[in-house]
Amino acid sequence: MPIAEFLDVLMFASVCVLLLLGFPVAFTLAGTALSWALIGWGLGVFDMSFFGALPSRIYGNAMTNDILVAVPLFIFMGVMLERSKVAEELLDTMGKLFGQVRGGLGFSVAIVGALMAASTGIVGATVVTMGLLSLPTMLRRGYDQKLAAGAICASGTLGQIIPPSIVLVLLGDQISNAYTTAQREMGNWSPEPVSVGDLFAGALLPGLMLVGLYIGYQALVAFLRPSSSPPIPRDTEETGSAMLGKVLHALIPPIVLIIAVLGSILAGVATPTEAASVGAVGATLLAGLRLVELNALPAPSDRFTATLTRLLDNDGRSPVYIAFASLVGMLLLQNFMDLRILRDEIPTGDWIGIIAAMLLSLLLAWGLLVCLLRVWRAEILRPVARSTLQITSMVFIILIGATVFSLVFRGLGGDELVQDVLTNMPGGIYTAVAIVMLVMFVLGFFLDFIEITFVVVPLVAPVLLQSDISPVWLGVMMAMNLQTSFLTPPFGFALFYLRGVAPKEVSTKNIYLGALPFVGIQLIGLTILALFPGIATWLPGVIFG
Repeated sequence: MPIAEFLDVLMFASVCVLLLLGFPVAFTLAGTALSWALIGWGLGVFDMSFFGALPSRIYGNAMTNDILVAVPLFIFMGVMLERSKVAEELLDTMGKLFGQVRGGLGFSVAIVGALMAASTGIVGATVVTMGLLSLPTMLRRGYDQKLAAGAICASGTLGQIIPPSIVLVLLGDQISNAYTTAQREMGNWSPEPVSVGDLFAGALLPGLMLVGLYIGYQALVAFLRPSSSPPIPRDTEETGSAMLGKVLHALIPPIVLIIAVLGSILAGVATPTEAASVGAVGATLLAGLRLVELNALPAPSDRFTATLTRLLDNDGRSPVYIAFASLVGMLLLQNFMDLRILRDEIPTGDWIGIIAAMLLSLLLAWGLLVCLLRVWRAEILRPVARSTLQITSMVFIILIGATVFSLVFRGLGGDELVQDVLTNMPGGIYTAVAIVMLVMFVLGFFLDFIEITFVVVPLVAPVLLQSDISPVWLGVMMAMNLQTSFLTPPFGFALFYLRGVAPKEVSTKNIYLGALPFVGIQLIGLTILALFPGIATWLPGVIFG
């Protein structure tokens, strides 16, 4: 092996070791790369002029990338929905609806996990919320500790595969770049682009398939071991129309928000970045609406806030659902007029549509001001903004560190090494895909999905996509594989989140053991997707052609 390629292998191994020792990810990636670059330069196998491309790479990959603007917006949406108590009402209502069925509480956790995944996409928020609300109830009703803990952890990770998802946004950006690179290597200088919207559409059916597998497994366990998940009696007062009203009240707002965000992407009305802004606004409106319903608004703390509350909010009695309906109306109006900014042409002949858009915009602006005032009074806005800033900063600093790492890796000839290894695999491209999936699965035991996305995907995807496999299928396969990393010990983050909020009587051993069957289920789902790629490629083909 040439000395440069040998240094590549040592650099990758040293990064894994340092990350296992607990050093900060971004600084470990960049610092290790710089250290090995100096060693390579001293040995005469690395040209320091490679670093001349670093500013343009960072500027192009992070600062001018429109796709990545969706990241802070989706994070804001998820954190705001977590604070608005949407999940609490969903869990309570779904638990009462399915509770009388054997295993029903587990079914409700899976369904609420899917709904929260489609509206928040943040694993930590979902697992913690369901762990605080559902786990004590499930244990009190006689559920097996391992089954309850595993169901909550697995359902919480659905936010990584069900769109809109931060993983899919980041993967979509990396897969798009890799596909363009691969096609140009093959001589195709005008490849058809792969968008985040393609990945959103491709991941929808596999995500729902996973939900079905989770529910099917819990139904099988309930049938084979009835004592593990007993039914609970329903309150006689919560039947018929009363129960229907509670279900509709819990389901309609988040479902409308999901349709507004995901539906606008799949319908071609909005790009993922624009849909993320719709989600952020919709989550703020929903939070303002819920605060009044829960009587969670404190009295104004000063005269200025009191004056604004009287003028804008009518002392907490303003019907914010009008603004929520205006948001949906704006999206529906897009089917008739393209009113998005920065477009080449905006039609001006339809004055009725323009007037309707202006009125809806005014109603939406008023409702947004009212809800921002409410979340400010409830001391929610500042923590949400702080959490959004922290998570977004973490993602982007890791992106910069990974950019330095990949630049040095390529400077030492690592891309050629990866290409030689993958192209010379016995069995062709599908063996290469299987090996990459295995490596990503093993790395998921120790690394976070962000590191794997920014480090591994840019190295292997350009090689894999120089064949006839679908980039959408490959991206969804990687997303489902990365989702598994949240459940695999020793560093499965969903396990840590649940351990932090679980009652003391639930042992860490039972949490880990409970997650293992769901890891197997995800591997079964990954195998099904590998054998039937149409599950991921059919819907994007129908929607986007």
